[in-house]
Amino acid sequence: MADTTTPVATDPVRQFSVFIESRVGRLFDLVALLTAHDVHIMALTTIDASDTAIDRMIVDDPDRARELLAANNFAYTECDVLAVEFGDGTQLKHILGALLAVEVNIHYTYAFILRPEGKSAIAIHCEDNEVAAQSVNSRGFKVLTQRDISR
Repeated sequence: MADTTTPVATDPVRQFSVFIESRVGRLFDLVALLTAHDVHIMALTTIDASDTAIDRMIVDDPDRARELLAANNFAYTECDVLAVEFGDGTQLKHILGALLAVEVNIHYTYAFILRPEGKSAIAIHCEDNEVAAQSVNSRGFKVLTQRDISR
């Protein structure tokens, strides 16, 4: 059963949207910078445009990532996302059904790279994280907090 003891709003999962030039090696530079300072990327997606790319990521140490991005002139924005843990891909339908049931619009999703104990997780950017969290949590899914993904 899901852990309902920690409200999502008290420790939301932070997403960074990093704007980088769309050229060979820039994503490598970004990942190498974070890795060199022991900041682990837990989830990642890249959206390419003609001149720039947006790399959305969730890291285990948002405070350190924020410092590194600013100090190294990476333009970025931050927001909270809903992160939901589940056992296998067949449960994705039920997570999406929980959001449909409360009529929460999904803007985009992406998967976590690695989760403990072989469980999957999905990052969801939606219109109302609180309503969405309550709905998926009431159906037995664990809503992750930033503490859950920090190493």
